[in-house]
Amino acid sequence: MSVPEIRSATEADLPAITEIYAHAVRHGTATFELIPPDLAEMTRRFGVLMADGFPYLVAVLDGRVAGYAYAGAYRPRPAYRFTVENSVYLQPSFHRRGIGLQLMERLIRESEARGYRQMIAVIGDSANASSIGVHTRCGFEMIGTHPNVGFKFGRWLDTVMMQLALGQGATTLPAD
Repeated sequence: MSVPEIRSATEADLPAITEIYAHAVRHGTATFELIPPDLAEMTRRFGVLMADGFPYLVAVLDGRVAGYAYAGAYRPRPAYRFTVENSVYLQPSFHRRGIGLQLMERLIRESEARGYRQMIAVIGDSANASSIGVHTRCGFEMIGTHPNVGFKFGRWLDTVMMQLALGQGATTLPAD
């Protein structure tokens, strides 16, 4: 098996990213979106994250974007400025190859390098064992479950909350 190249995402990657996310919206419960955003909307979202200096990565394997990951603001209020929320999505044909784990590990390093102190995972569907497992392998701790907060595919879905201290976490004060 080839080793994926993990690199910063570019606008040229957005058609593949849009396709990956559209599949997740249409067929999965990792996201609670119901209608896949088009390329223009995904480009807008990418631009916001880039303008704010957040890490946005792609894994390229065999010449194809196999998956992507990014960190973004956990909440908009300024007191949350040292906390990010992560997202990771893979092309279905690349599941269960360790690519999600590699993306997460790099995303954690990139977020630490930018001075973030906490990373929050809001995992759609408490039955999403793969995502929960990847986050656990990366050191995230379970902090709670919001039961029955989403409704998709004719059923109620939970969100699972996990958290990872980045760098020095809350052991020291951040430099503002």
